[in-house]
Amino acid sequence: MQVKAERIYTPTELNREVKLHLEAGFPRIAVEGEISNLARPASGHLYFSLKDERSQLRCAMFRSAAVRSGLRIDNGMLVSARGRISLYEARGEYQFIVESMQEAGEGLLQRRFEELKKKLESEGLFDPSSKKALPAFPARIALVTSASGAAVRDLLHVLERRWPAAQVRLYPVMVQGEQAPGQIQGALAAANRHGWADVLIVGRGGGSLEDLWAFNDEGVARAVAASSIPVVSAVGHETDFSICDFVADLRAPTPSAAAELSTPDGAALQQSFLRMARQLHVRIEDRIRQSGQGLDHLAHRLQQRHPATRLAEKARQLDLLKARLRRDANRQVRERRLHLDGLSRRLAAHRPERRLDELNRRLAALQQKLDRSITAHMETARQRTASLARTLHAVSPLQTIARGYSVLTAPAGEVVSSVEQVSPGDHLSARISDGELDLTVDAARKADHE
Repeated sequence: MQVKAERIYTPTELNREVKLHLEAGFPRIAVEGEISNLARPASGHLYFSLKDERSQLRCAMFRSAAVRSGLRIDNGMLVSARGRISLYEARGEYQFIVESMQEAGEGLLQRRFEELKKKLESEGLFDPSSKKALPAFPARIALVTSASGAAVRDLLHVLERRWPAAQVRLYPVMVQGEQAPGQIQGALAAANRHGWADVLIVGRGGGSLEDLWAFNDEGVARAVAASSIPVVSAVGHETDFSICDFVADLRAPTPSAAAELSTPDGAALQQSFLRMARQLHVRIEDRIRQSGQGLDHLAHRLQQRHPATRLAEKARQLDLLKARLRRDANRQVRERRLHLDGLSRRLAAHRPERRLDELNRRLAALQQKLDRSITAHMETARQRTASLARTLHAVSPLQTIARGYSVLTAPAGEVVSSVEQVSPGDHLSARISDGELDLTVDAARKADHE
C-alpha cells in the first residue's frame, strides 16, 4: 500500500492558506462590542479590540474608514462595526478589518437624546416662561400610561390617599416599543380634545434608556409642549431624565411623586380645616362674650336713662319754659301798653287835624300851579312841533316825487344815485308818487359834463 506523502507548510504558506479560508468563509459581517485597548499611531489607522463579557476580537480600522465614520472613537464606546475577517500573516493573528462603524445601544441613543434636546431647547420648548401652572385643587386628573404597569398602580394609590375628591381617567398606552410614541401622542391629543382633565400625568416606571426611549421621541415632546392642559412628566426613576421631562410643565422624579406634586394633601387640608374650625369657634365664642358684655353695659345705661325718667325731666323743663314764657309775655304787654300811652299823649299834644287842614291847602295850591305849568309846556311843545313839521315838509323827498321825480333802490335797499352802482341786467325798484315800479337795467351810460 502506497502512502500519500504529507504536505509540509511553511508558516507563511499556512498563514496565507488560512487567510484565504477565513476571508472566503466570512465575506462581510457585523460585530457589536465595546472598544478597548485603542491605539492611534501616526499613520491615522486605528487598532483596538471589541470585547464582550467573555471574549475579545482584535480589530484594525484604516484611516479612510475612520474618517468616513465621523465618530470620535474612544475606549468604552459600544459600537456596531461592519467589515471582514482577515489574518495578519506576519504574526499569524486573525483580525477584524472594520470598514464602517456606528454607535450602538445606549451610546447611540444617548447621542440622539443630546441632539434632540439641543434642537428643542433652541426652539424655546424648554423655556420656563412658557410653563403652565398646575391647578391648586384639580377636580379631574388624566393619566397617560400603561394600564398594566406598576406606574399606574402607584399613581392611583397615591391619588386615592392624598386627594380622593378628584376623578381619575386613564388613557392606556404602550410605554415602550415602536408603537408607543404614536399611542402616547394620540392619547395626549384625545385628552386635549376632550377637555375633561385639569391636569395630565404622563409617564411610566423605570428602565434602561432604550426602555424609556418612547418618551424621548420628538413627536411625543412636541405633543406635550402643545398641550393646553398642564402636563406633569413622570418617566422612570429619580435619576432618569427624558425629553418629555424638559418640555412638560412640571417634571416629577417618579410616578408616585407626580401624583403628590399634582394634588394637595387631603389629610393635611382636613387637619388645617379642623384647626381653622377650632379657631373660628374660639373667635365666635369670644365675639359672643364681648357682645354679651356690651349688651349688659347698654342695659345698665338704659336703666339709668329710662324713657320715663327722661320724660319726667323733659316735663319739668317744659313747665319751666312755660312759666318763663308767661312772664316774658306779661312784661312785653306792659311795656307795649306804656309805649302806646306815651304815643297817645304826644298825638293829643300836636293836634293832627290842624296839620291836616294846612297840608290840604298847600296841596290845592300846588295842584293849581302844576296845571298851569303843564298847559304852558304843552302849548310850547305844540308850536315847536308845527314848526318842525313845516320844515320837514319843505325838505321831504315826497314833495319832489309828487313833482314827477322817482327814487331808485337796489334789491338790498340802498338808494341808487350813480350809474356805477348798477350793471345791465340788475333789478331795481322805482318809488313814484302813487306806488312802486320794478325795473330791469338794459344799459348804463354815464352823462358827459362840460
